[in-house]
Amino acid sequence: MFIFAPIRKKRNNVKKIAKVFGLLGIALITFSSCNQADKTSDTGTSEEDSPEVSISDLKIAYVLTDSVIARFEFFKEKSLEITEKGKKFENELGSRARGFEQEVANFEQTANSMTPNQARAKQEDLMKKERNLVTYRDNLMQELSGDESKLYSDVYDQIQTYLKGYAEENDLELILSYTRGGAVWYSKKELDITDKVVEGINKQYAASKAPEVK
Repeated sequence: MFIFAPIRKKRNNVKKIAKVFGLLGIALITFSSCNQADKTSDTGTSEEDSPEVSISDLKIAYVLTDSVIARFEFFKEKSLEITEKGKKFENELGSRARGFEQEVANFEQTANSMTPNQARAKQEDLMKKERNLVTYRDNLMQELSGDESKLYSDVYDQIQTYLKGYAEENDLELILSYTRGGAVWYSKKELDITDKVVEGINKQYAASKAPEVK
């Protein structure tokens, strides 16, 4: 009697494949202050290159990083697009997985009526299809992961650019990224510019989407 245990065992894994995509693109992307530190470098300026600034004269503000990202319209729109793309991939993968499962079930029912060569050929064909299905799943996950990484980078760049302009306009020497459990344990609420930054960066984004008037 032909036993098709390897494929039957992996059928349970196939059923779990689609569940992965519902989670991709939904979670909010949080930026670590460590990433900002990685992109900065020591410019090596001397006292002659820059004016002396007393600590008491420093003008500092901070933003609640998670809140800025979560409320940034660009981030929300692109996250939704990734989520919808993930659902589409889930449906496509689910359809292929169900077709493969049905083909395996049909083979298990008819294997005893096949010659050894026929059974062996069908088994090899099914195992090839299984490998292709796994490769297809991995490619979809890799594409979604790439989309999320690009969104992460784009959001970071846009916020950093906006904060640079905001600091210059408001004469700020330093804008901190405030996250629970981060490096900043206390600051006065008056230094929180989160709402102003969210309002400003969303206005800027809305303006960038507006059609040009000719």
